[in-house]
Amino acid sequence: MIRLLPDHIINQIAAGEVVERPASAVKELVENAIDANATRIEVAIANGGRIMLAVDDNGDGMTGDDLKMAVQRHATSKISGEDIMAIHHLGFRGEALPSIASVSRMTISSRAVAEENGWMLDIENGKMGNLQPASRQKGTRVVVENLFAALPARLKFLKTDRTETAQILDMVRRISMAHPAIAFSVSDAGRQPMVLPAREDIRARIRDVMGADFADEALEIDARRDQVSVSGLAGLPTFNKSTATAIHLYVNGRAVRDRTLIGAVRAAYADTLPQGRHPVVVLFMGLPSQDVDVNVHPAKAEVRFRDGGMIRSLVINALRAAIDSNRQTSSQLGQVAIGMTAPSRGSWYGGMRRGGSSHPRLDWQSPASYSKALPFTDAAPDARLAETETAYGDASDNDQGQRGEDSFADYPLGAAKAQLHKTYIVAETPDGIVLVDQHAAHERLVLERIKAQREAGKVERQALLIPEVVEPGAAAVSILIEHAPMLAELGMVVEAFGDGAILVRETPAILGQANIQRLVRDTADELLEQDASKSIEDRINHVLATISCHGSVRAGRALNASEMNALLRDMEITPRSGQCNHGRPTFVNLSLADIEKLFGRR
Repeated sequence: MIRLLPDHIINQIAAGEVVERPASAVKELVENAIDANATRIEVAIANGGRIMLAVDDNGDGMTGDDLKMAVQRHATSKISGEDIMAIHHLGFRGEALPSIASVSRMTISSRAVAEENGWMLDIENGKMGNLQPASRQKGTRVVVENLFAALPARLKFLKTDRTETAQILDMVRRISMAHPAIAFSVSDAGRQPMVLPAREDIRARIRDVMGADFADEALEIDARRDQVSVSGLAGLPTFNKSTATAIHLYVNGRAVRDRTLIGAVRAAYADTLPQGRHPVVVLFMGLPSQDVDVNVHPAKAEVRFRDGGMIRSLVINALRAAIDSNRQTSSQLGQVAIGMTAPSRGSWYGGMRRGGSSHPRLDWQSPASYSKALPFTDAAPDARLAETETAYGDASDNDQGQRGEDSFADYPLGAAKAQLHKTYIVAETPDGIVLVDQHAAHERLVLERIKAQREAGKVERQALLIPEVVEPGAAAVSILIEHAPMLAELGMVVEAFGDGAILVRETPAILGQANIQRLVRDTADELLEQDASKSIEDRINHVLATISCHGSVRAGRALNASEMNALLRDMEITPRSGQCNHGRPTFVNLSLADIEKLFGRR
């Protein structure tokens, strides 16, 4: 028999969607405070919020009649008409307070600006008490006690107190970045693990939340298309994290976790991050309310755009433009290098006696990188190597080194001085030295050259005088033939050649005399590893990175002074040259001050 559910059951069902954990309740209450024009919001919790959580603000407050209405289902002051798309507040559904009150003991005390006295109302598991006068300053305080006490099954899904507290802190931090003019604080059993004073601009608030290492060296984003704007800060590619939790996205001041936007961010950082690493980004998007639907889910964490394709394109282009035009020098990389190599008492002797180094391996994943990028040149890296060598004529290596010192000392990457272990280039700048990984650097140059040719409509190919037969196995052949049109677009022409074999007729000209057998096998492995759900563009980027690796200057190849200088000059005019195709840094900049610290002169 079909019957209507009682109101308290309806509220408990709604609570299951709106209030997943204590952090969800804090989110709803903090957003209500922001909507009430608060300039100070204080959050207090006990036992991870399950025993008690309270949100106190100095906003507009409520009258006694408003207070009784606020805890009714679907009662809101945020929508003035019948247009559900005309939403200009963080809350609008009228579900938060009744949903939380249905699974806890809630006490609300509030005083409106124009009222002389305040009012207080108790609700216990959905049952409303009597409205009572209360002494209070302007604003509202909501206290939630014994969350989910009447629903033991829900309590079992909560984590430890420490985990729930961390979730609350993270939630408040996320919200605070979009509202720098509001002061936030969180207290836990007398401690204050978070205090964020009011700030005049978003960058200062981001610095408070994300730290100086990110904010001081992050790339500024500012792009607009029609009525849509994208702004914020994007971390340098080598300032990355092991999870995607550092990608913070906002739409009209609302913190969201939208798949379209997250996918756009990842696409923008494609081929600049190591596998399994994620960028650090804080992006604010503004657009007319009628162009975005925030009513997709009761928690309001998901949105749907009217023109998702345009939004994705704008975000990708804005991030890529910032990454490609980056000319910032990071002090972090040099400081980390110095910290890892500075000798402690007895460390050198102890390490030598054991036959190895006593210093830990340097981790390049955390520090920001030095990256310089200008518009890409039309000359291929190999061609520029040849041009520079020709310019030096028949001069000896010593003469070339001297001319390089005179000609290139004032360039950002300086003048090449030496090659170490046939792998690393040492260059001198006016205020320090630069160490370059020649293979990683040239790998990026080759990749950007092929990408430029592809964007121009044609990747230059070279036909093999004798087509090469490769036998990578049935699975590899199948995936290569499946992607043959894509590979042809990238300059590699292949066709089936019997069972388990493939015939290679053409390869990208920029690769020169590449090892075709290894190139085909590596390309097949890359395609086999790619998730079928990845877009064709993502697959192309991964394959391009693999192909470029085979056309770059290998570690172990001796370079003369002119070749080393040509490589440095190409790096200075190539986008993203601070990272190789796999996201590792291509060079390290050490200032004279850094070197003096290493030797104890400072």
